[in-house]
Amino acid sequence: MCQLLGMNSLKPAELSFSLAGFLRRGGETDDHADGWGIALYEEEHACKLVVEEQASARSVLARSIQQHTGRSCNIIAHIRKATQGEISIQNCHPFMRELWGREWSFAHNGNLDTGLLHRPTHFKPCGQTDSELAFCLIFDALIERFGDEAPEVTELHEALQAITHSIAVAGRFNYMLSDGNMLFAHRSTELHYVERAWPFGHVHLIDCPLGIDLAQLNKPDDRMIIIATRPLTDECWQPLPIGEVTAFVGGRRLI
Repeated sequence: MCQLLGMNSLKPAELSFSLAGFLRRGGETDDHADGWGIALYEEEHACKLVVEEQASARSVLARSIQQHTGRSCNIIAHIRKATQGEISIQNCHPFMRELWGREWSFAHNGNLDTGLLHRPTHFKPCGQTDSELAFCLIFDALIERFGDEAPEVTELHEALQAITHSIAVAGRFNYMLSDGNMLFAHRSTELHYVERAWPFGHVHLIDCPLGIDLAQLNKPDDRMIIIATRPLTDECWQPLPIGEVTAFVGGRRLI
């Protein structure tokens, strides 16, 4: 299975520390070695997407991105262990599509029986993964429900909950979805989050001998959420509720 990493922050922040541990799981501390990718919103709705079909733990590009991610309020990263689709750029997550004047990014961990899913009409997959198919189906359903007008976050959350349930009957469907402002996460089997806010403390990575003092890097009004398939640090991570879509905005859990 693949693994996910995401961040939703009140103010632009770096994710390089978490990435230092996460990217090692792509072929060093774990076997997710079939590609990696990251979507960074350097401006509110403008997404910078970097994907590569190499193992992230051995990638010069991944190391460079980790060290120079820049500051963002929303980030989604993914390391792939292929279950459907060849090892290629087209099949690396995150995937990106435009909707309602925003650039949305999506990454999935799990395995869906595509024979139980219908074919999308408005959004077409470029690769062969069940993940990109599910992304296109979500957006098809949103277009059919809301048309060209973006709904309020509560309406969008309600729609995503219903759409996600209709797809999750086909298998394991852990995912993250962001438009650069909001970040939605759905746990089917395994997905955790931790909230970082004042007073910040020392944290240490699980996958490598690195630690930082968050109080030295953040101000009292800073606040962020980190989401990962499996905990990355020695902090008190909480599991997301199974079968529910959770919304994060401004560095806190909204719904």
